[in-house]
Amino acid sequence: MPEFLKLISPSEALTLLMGSLPAQEPCGEWVDTLHAVDRVTAEKVLAPCSLPSFTRSSMDGYAVRASDTYGASESIPGYLVLAGEVPMGSGPAFALQPGQAAVIHTGGMLPQNSDAVVALEQTEVARPGEIEILRAVAKGENVIMLGEDVMEGQIVIPGGIRIRPVEVGGCMALGITQIRVAAKPKIGIISSGDEIVPPERQLDPGQVRDVNSYTLSALVTEAGGEPVLYGIVLDRLEVMKASAARALSECQAVVITAGSSASARDKTADAIAALGIPGVLVHGVNVRPGKPTILAVCRNKAVIGLPGNPVSAMVIAGLFVVPVIKKLLGLKVERPTASCLAVLTVNVASQAGREDWIAVKLIPGAAWSGAGEGWLADPIFAKSNLIFSLVAADGLFCISQDATGLDAGELVRVFLL
Repeated sequence: MPEFLKLISPSEALTLLMGSLPAQEPCGEWVDTLHAVDRVTAEKVLAPCSLPSFTRSSMDGYAVRASDTYGASESIPGYLVLAGEVPMGSGPAFALQPGQAAVIHTGGMLPQNSDAVVALEQTEVARPGEIEILRAVAKGENVIMLGEDVMEGQIVIPGGIRIRPVEVGGCMALGITQIRVAAKPKIGIISSGDEIVPPERQLDPGQVRDVNSYTLSALVTEAGGEPVLYGIVLDRLEVMKASAARALSECQAVVITAGSSASARDKTADAIAALGIPGVLVHGVNVRPGKPTILAVCRNKAVIGLPGNPVSAMVIAGLFVVPVIKKLLGLKVERPTASCLAVLTVNVASQAGREDWIAVKLIPGAAWSGAGEGWLADPIFAKSNLIFSLVAADGLFCISQDATGLDAGELVRVFLL
């Protein structure tokens, strides 16, 4: 076919394909939040309430009025009278008066008039009903304020983002037990060739088992689509037309394996051209493996013809099928995967003898003249029990136990969430 002689680069081919597809919002559906991992949000998620919903302690100790501790030290301790103990799971029935403290546990609600917590290890029991304060605390110290993690009405998860376990936990903390996600686009998969037989068949001479239908099915599933297998069709133009037309009517995109070379017996391009306008956009991409690739748009849907070689089919599917699925899902936020090297943006302190894992936001930093694979690691400093500090992160890096910190400009390996 003459089109096969017009090779273009993969990036040009992808731009042409994606630009020929209509811009449209994906269909949404409600799913239980617990089962939403790896799904793509169909709309932004708003916090229905503030988190935490009350001011609470971040450790075991004593709720105090910070001003009552000023000047206290190990050599000159302060003394406070116990007003009671804060019950877990309910609000305290008392308010602190000047010179008083209350026993409080991690997560407990601060009594009225208190504004800080003295850690248990920084106190001593002086006598029954009285404690010694061995260190002064500032207002808000060891306390998580109402709404410190999330304020009511705040966008906690944007639309068009793939949901991770941390988003599931964050939604549950807010009481969001269902979330609206993009419906999985159906991707029709057709395998063609007179020599192709199902995997369960014993082979006769000259036959090969169908591999591409199943590897592509797994790839589509991994990318977030729903594969629909249409079986094996013979190298007959009318048979191919009928199978492709059915798949196009029932699915949001169609992938046909084999039959995309320039051989006269391969009818894929002709069958695709008959499906509707604009038809075949590209027949031949300057890539190895996978040169005899067909890219088409028919009736506003992508139709992709892949080479029959399993390696070529998977390479080309990664280049073109996966981006089509992402577009159909409305995926707007791409996160890096696996791990990468990045340059630390600020000094980060640590304690010798302790292994520290620090959440970071990855920022493109290609202009930086050193190593780091083009990424800057910007630490997110937040209390460890604030779930949305982790939602905002791209990954974590580790400070080993024999270090007392890392300096800005150092290279770290970020393990991506």
